[in-house]
Amino acid sequence: MQTIKRKSLLYKSGVETADFCVNHVEGCSHGCRYPCYAMLMKKRCGVISSYKEWCNPKIVENALELLEEEIPRYKKKIKSVHLCFSTDPFMFGYEEIGGLSLKIIKRLNNDDIPCTTLTKGIYPEGIANDRDFMVENEYGITIVSLDENFRKAFEPNTTKFVERIQSLKYLHEKGFKTWVCIEPYPTPNIIRQDLIKILNAVSFVDEIIFGRLNYSARTKDFPNAKTFYSSQAKAVMAFCERNNIAYYIKDGTHVDI
Repeated sequence: MQTIKRKSLLYKSGVETADFCVNHVEGCSHGCRYPCYAMLMKKRCGVISSYKEWCNPKIVENALELLEEEIPRYKKKIKSVHLCFSTDPFMFGYEEIGGLSLKIIKRLNNDDIPCTTLTKGIYPEGIANDRDFMVENEYGITIVSLDENFRKAFEPNTTKFVERIQSLKYLHEKGFKTWVCIEPYPTPNIIRQDLIKILNAVSFVDEIIFGRLNYSARTKDFPNAKTFYSSQAKAVMAFCERNNIAYYIKDGTHVDI
C-alpha cells in the first residue's frame, strides 16, 4: 500500500457534531458518487488530480509518531477525537487501515481521550474483547438506504448495508455505544424509499444523526426539497423520541422546530 508523510495529524474540527479529528489516510477506495465532499475539496486544493487517484488510498506512515508529539500539546483541550471526516477508518478491503485505526484509538484512549468512529465498512469483532478500549468510545456507521442497487451506484466499493448493520449490532450487543449517520440522505428523484424502514433496521442504536444531500445537481433540481427534508427530519425526531434514541439534525436540513 502506498504511504505518505504529514507534518500534523490532530486538528480541531469545524463540524458541529465533533470536537477534534484525525484523518490518517489520504483518499478513500469506497468511491462514493454523491458526490463526495472530501474528494471535491482535495481536488480543488490540488492534493489529488482525479477520482481514480482518490480511490487509491495512501496511509499516513508517521501517524503514530505525530500522535506522540501532539497529544501532550492538545490533551487539555480535547473532549473527544473523531475518526474520520475525509476518509474511512475501517475501509472495506484494507486491513492495514483498520489496524492503524485501532492503534490510534488505543493510543488516544491510553491518555483517557475517547474516540468516535464512522465507517461504511465492518468493525473488527476483536474490539468487543479488547480491554484497552475505553467504554466511552462510540462506534458508528453510515446508512442512507437499504437498497443494494443504490449502494452499487452511489457507494460502489463499500460494504453491503446489511453487513454494516450486523457489524454495528454486534458491538451494541456487547455493550458498546453505537450510532448511525443517515447522511447524505437522497431526495426521491434519486431513489424512492421509506425512511421508517431504515430507522427500524437501526433502532437498536444509541443515537441517530440525520442530514440532507448537498453538492448534488439532482437534489437542487428536486422541487420542494426544503419541505421534503423538513418532513423527513421530523420523522426521525418522532421515531427517536418514541424509541428513546438520542438524535441530532444537521444544520441546513431545514427543520421547523
